[in-house]
Amino acid sequence: MATFLYRLGLGAFRRRRLVVLVWLGVLAAVAVGAAGARGPSDEEFSMPGIESQKAFDLMEERFPGAAADGATARIVFVAPDGRQVGTGDLRKAVVNAVDTLGGGPRVAAVADPFESQAVSKDGTTAYATVTYKVESADVTDADRAAVDKAANQARAAGLTVETGGSAMDGGGGPGGVAEIVGLSAAAVVLLITFGSLAAAGLPLLTAIVGVAVSLFTVVLLAGPLGLSSDTLTLGTMLGLAVGIDYALFVVSRYREERERGRPPQEAAGVAVGTAGSAVVFAGITVMIALAGLSVVGIPTLTKMGLAAAGAIAVAVLVALTLVPALLGYWPDAVLARRTRKARARGADRTVLPSGGAPGTRTRVNLGTRWAGFVLRRPVAVLILGVVGLVALAVPVASLRLGMPGDEAKSTATTERRAYDALAAGFGPGFNGPLTIVVDARGSADPHAAVRAVGDRIGGTAGIVSVSQARFNQVGDTAVFRATPSSSPTDQRTKDLVEAIRRDRPAVEKQASATFEVTGTTALNIDVAAKVQAALVPYLAVVGGLAVVLLLLVFRSLLVPIKAALGFVLSVLAALGVLVLVFQEGHAADLFGVEQTGPIMSLMPIFMMGIVFGLAMDYEVFLVSRMREAYTRGEGAEQAVVSGFRHSARVVTAAALIMIAVFSGFIGEQGGLIKMLGFGLAAAVLFDAFVVRMAIVPAVLALLGDRAWWLPSRLGRVLPRVDVEGSALGHARPAGPDRDPDGPVRAHR
Repeated sequence: MATFLYRLGLGAFRRRRLVVLVWLGVLAAVAVGAAGARGPSDEEFSMPGIESQKAFDLMEERFPGAAADGATARIVFVAPDGRQVGTGDLRKAVVNAVDTLGGGPRVAAVADPFESQAVSKDGTTAYATVTYKVESADVTDADRAAVDKAANQARAAGLTVETGGSAMDGGGGPGGVAEIVGLSAAAVVLLITFGSLAAAGLPLLTAIVGVAVSLFTVVLLAGPLGLSSDTLTLGTMLGLAVGIDYALFVVSRYREERERGRPPQEAAGVAVGTAGSAVVFAGITVMIALAGLSVVGIPTLTKMGLAAAGAIAVAVLVALTLVPALLGYWPDAVLARRTRKARARGADRTVLPSGGAPGTRTRVNLGTRWAGFVLRRPVAVLILGVVGLVALAVPVASLRLGMPGDEAKSTATTERRAYDALAAGFGPGFNGPLTIVVDARGSADPHAAVRAVGDRIGGTAGIVSVSQARFNQVGDTAVFRATPSSSPTDQRTKDLVEAIRRDRPAVEKQASATFEVTGTTALNIDVAAKVQAALVPYLAVVGGLAVVLLLLVFRSLLVPIKAALGFVLSVLAALGVLVLVFQEGHAADLFGVEQTGPIMSLMPIFMMGIVFGLAMDYEVFLVSRMREAYTRGEGAEQAVVSGFRHSARVVTAAALIMIAVFSGFIGEQGGLIKMLGFGLAAAVLFDAFVVRMAIVPAVLALLGDRAWWLPSRLGRVLPRVDVEGSALGHARPAGPDRDPDGPVRAHR
């Protein structure tokens, strides 16, 4: 591996013009293709195998054309205090607004609230539903402007008017602010780390190129593959973070080799052969974690995971080819100022061993001081780190999963105000009614069977009303709505759905018909249940593959296990903090969370997948330098110090960059992206600075040489991938070399 990547780095450095032209050509090709593509859209969420989805499928089969994918808009009218919407000029204003909306070229129908009985019992609130002929993605700004115009006309009469619905969502995707915040913070961190504008700018430039290629590709494939706007945002988030980090590690190793006196071309080859090997295996680990999301069985989640894995692959290729190519254009500009001055004075250019042979005097920096502190107090550091993370993870016990909707948006949005107005006028459960699909095909009297089901469900505690059933043309299937007394995200609503389903056998026996419970509320409950059931299989698949991969990288049995356990601690602590802020409301104002509620159903599995990959990134980058020192003859504790001397600063910078990039997405309006940005930032903070920087060296200090133990039989079976670059002759010092699978041996 190291030898192949060494040659790749040399080739990219030598043929830098060709490499740059190829990347620019790829970028131009996907950009042109994306310009004429439809782009991402918010496709209809589906999850095969759950009751809600089966009911939706049955509706599409028995009610052909009724479950069209046309977008909808809802306009909510609220009368001033002491008045009703159905009286005098207020009624006239509502009717005029409905007439205005009905004239739109894309409008299929508008439901008059006075004809469709969409007026609250106290007469203070009414709503009109606009159905469009096109999907949400095809609703134009002009269509939305028409709705706003009608709303403003009604407001002029004294009504309070709010709007919502899928048609009023202007789309998602990266808006630019989060990216600018992340890039700005990353630039500051890189400048402080390298002390050179060129060295700081190169990782940013290559990361932007990689992200641009990934995003244009997603836009190009969004139509054929049905990718959502969240896929675009996730690809941006991860591609930007890992793209900067991977380039950072290669540039850092290049500078290190140049400081040892290597010529530019040789330094580029060694950097790609060593740091590039770590980049490859770290990237593969992240891709495994993201691609593993497909085991959950949610098509949307699978597409997002695979698209994000593609963005990671592009970041790896950029780090291995474009970075050394650009180093060829500015071989000295990326060096530290003191190094450039030393070279200008003609300082000694003798090539020093990459790892520093035993007995060689080594440079002391903050990383070595911290490693020394941990090595002197490993038990105290280990206990403090583990106890702290466990304490932060305690709130996970009260984790509630759901799919927050408009109620989780800011009160500054009209969608949230419309939600609140409907809840106040029609009851908390109005925004999340249950849809009951009755299959009476086997009944002698379908209408009687549907009435029996409706009466039984209507009499269930927690149901406030049941609508009139609507039959299909054949007359053997009916649909009606049951409105709960509690809000869609309330635990009582979940208990109500479970109670209706538990009572199903008795109801079906009495009515001689079967029924399914669906609707947005029931769908969210089913999604949460399926995600929870998939967590263990997902962790088993992804964790098993990652441990095997790390076993190949480190040729150690205990190091991969330690890495996996550290990940569990960091991700549980991050989930605990997520519960504290987004569910329980602690410090919610600080992060712009105006409404607390359940954690989005996809969050735990998304976080586990992404954080697992990122956690293994830091494990590979940090511990590979320790193994490199250990295989060159250093003792177990000294190898820890050497690893920190070479990697602590750059790992710290990489973690700060990721935290900055992820934190920038906390300001996004999308609930999933907002939570994901916060959760990933917290997880990187815990994993990089508590697990990898404190717990890992403490455990390695306590294990000593046993940390690098590998059964001899297993050692003979496992292929050698040579991440530390020991196969590169120039990287090996003269003298004894320690083989982690056997005794000290001499060079041949």
